[in-house]
This record gives sequence, C-alpha cells and structure tokens, in this order.
Amino acid sequence: MAFADLGITEPLLSTLTSLGYTQPTAVQQGAVPAVLAGRDVLAGAQTGTGKTAAFLLPQIQRLLAQEPALSKQPQLLVIAPTRELAQQVADSSVRYSQGTRLRTGVAYGGVSLKVQIDALAQGLDILVATPGRLLDLLRQEALSLSAVKTLVLDEADRMLDLGFSDEIVAILRALPKERQTLFFSATFPKTVKDLAYGMLNDPLLVEVTPQNSTVDAIQQTLYQLDKGKKAAALAFMIGSGNWQQVLVFVRTKQGADALVKELALDGIKADALHGDKSQGARQRALDDFREGKIRALIATDVAARGIDIVALSHVVNFELPFNAEDYVHRIGRTGRAGNEGHAISLVARDEENLLADIEALIKRPLPMVWLTGFEPSFNEGLERSGNPRKQRAKAKAKAKAQATYGIRKKK
Repeated sequence: MAFADLGITEPLLSTLTSLGYTQPTAVQQGAVPAVLAGRDVLAGAQTGTGKTAAFLLPQIQRLLAQEPALSKQPQLLVIAPTRELAQQVADSSVRYSQGTRLRTGVAYGGVSLKVQIDALAQGLDILVATPGRLLDLLRQEALSLSAVKTLVLDEADRMLDLGFSDEIVAILRALPKERQTLFFSATFPKTVKDLAYGMLNDPLLVEVTPQNSTVDAIQQTLYQLDKGKKAAALAFMIGSGNWQQVLVFVRTKQGADALVKELALDGIKADALHGDKSQGARQRALDDFREGKIRALIATDVAARGIDIVALSHVVNFELPFNAEDYVHRIGRTGRAGNEGHAISLVARDEENLLADIEALIKRPLPMVWLTGFEPSFNEGLERSGNPRKQRAKAKAKAKAQATYGIRKKK
C-alpha cells in the first residue's frame, strides 16, 4: 500500500518521497483515511510506529485544501506532555509542511514567555504546546483557541500520569465545541479510555497492536545484580560493547547527575536530562547526544516520550520505573522505524515487584540472567539494614570492575 492509496495527495506525496517515506505503517493505514474524513479517532500503537505522521499528514492536507485563514490564530492544536515531545512534534510538522504556506509554532515552559507571545503575534496555523504553557498564554490573552478545528492529544495516557487532567479540562473549555478530536498513544489504560469517550464523538478505534505490547524488533535482556554494582556493570557494557550511543533511564534527577559523574570516572562522556535543567541545557544535551558528542544520555522519564533517534541501538533501564507503562515507552526509544534495538534492564532484588508489574502489563515473562563478573550476592537485604559485609561487597565489586576495564581514581 502507498500513501496515495490512503488519500494523501501532492505536495505531501513529494515531500514524503524526499524524506524517505515509502510505505505507510499500520497505524497510518488505519488512522489517516478517518482523519482526512473528519472523524474523531482513538488510536493506539506501539512507540516508534509512526503515530505523529498519522495525525499530522492528514491534518496538513486538510489545512492546505482550505482557503488561507483570515485569523492569525491556530486551527490545529496538538497538546503534548513534555517539552521534548512538543518540540519533536513541531519539528515533524515543519518537515511535512515544507514548501507550503502553513506556519507551525511551539510553546512550552522553561523558555521566555515573551518570545513565544511575539511568535504567536506573527500568526500561525499549527500550534504544538504543553498544557501548562498553553494555559499561561491563554491567561495572558496572547492566544485564542476560537479558530481551532482539530485538537490532538499526543501520548494521551501520559497526560493523566503527570496529573494534567485539570489543565486539559481548562483547555477544553476554551475550545470550540464543534471540532475534530484525536487521541494518540502507545498505552491506553481504562482511565484514558474513559476520558477519551467523554470527549470524542463516535470515534473510530484504531488498535494495530495489542495494548501495552512491545515492538518485536526490540531484544529485551534483564540482568539480575546487586544495586551497588549497577554503575560498574553499565560502564563495562558500554566499554566492552563499544556502544557509541546509549540512552539510560533512572528514576530521579539526583540519580541522573550522580550516574553521569560515575561514568566520567571510567572515561565515558555522558550528560543528564531531567526537569531541573533549563530548556536550553536540556536541548544541548539532546543535540550533543544526537551528534555523538556524548556516548550516554542519562534521563528521567521526562524523556521517555520525547526522544526520537531512528538509529538508537541501545536503551538501558538502570532502574525499573515505578509505573509499568513507562517501561513500554522507555524501551520504545529503540527499535524505531523498523530498525532493530536492544533494551537492557538492570534489576536489583528490591525491584522484582516492579518487574512483576511490567510482566503483567505486557503479558509476557522476561527471564533474568546474570552478567558475567557482576553476579548477584543475594545479600542486599542485609546490606541495606547495615550489615558489616556491605563495604566488603562494594570493594569486591569495584575490584572486579577495575580488573576488567582499568583502574579508576576517584577524588
């Protein structure tokens, strides 16, 4: 099947060819005709299967088919949960609409509100925004949503995970009641479906894969090891595997910064991506990662939905997420666009309950193995309660790491 078979016409067909798009993915095949027809859509598909193009392409085509709007206000509004994802969607919109009269804007926190207000004053057709910054613009009366004809909630489940339900309700009050509404996400818990069916009008349900499933192209490996050995094990895998690009997920901002320092001791250039960093610093870390200036990007779940690197070969869960759905989105950063990927999880004894939640969600077992040289001691429970063997175990783990990839000095 070709994009033309879905109803996509010129100039978008030429643009897609220039971007290297050959055949539509399953979610695009299911959603594009319905979106072109003006229907509400509730679409679920695995991360990395082309959901962004599934809603942007038909919307751009519909906007081009209309007479240029007299209003400078946006007609298409896309709401995304994180700054990184909002920027990613906006960049895609610019690429797909290149050479046309359409204008795309993006609004999110962490950068100057005045700069975004000035950009809105120039007029635009498509606005991609995070909920908080969108409400800021509405309160400043710098933006009107009265011209919006289509609302898209991208990664709709994440909106509720991050507690955006009140913000979404406030935004809905500012939108025209007569509009097209599209929900796109990789996971659809019952809370999201209940919200969706309350907002959508006779929606077409597009589910191209089982809910909460993972991409077959992603090899999933779980290593059981002591918590204190994780940093050394990660450095060993990066070095021995000659990984030039690896995305590593941790739970906390402090943990991200600490791991960057640990990897630096082994000569591995890394940077952290988390909510305490300014947007400029976050963007620089992403750019450095994409350009190969750093080998490891250490991220909290703020990045799980906002990094799109087609050739990313490795993702590591340094710590399992508390929310099982986040596991699906984390590992979905690899194995994108038909490429193979490898997702590795480092699992300590006190994370086995989190692993059980993940296995229940994805409906498949994930057997654990041992990493040679970093076998678990099974004494972590005693160590956490102050067992005197704690220091000896740490020293033993460090000695193994040093013997494997060299002495490291820590001041």
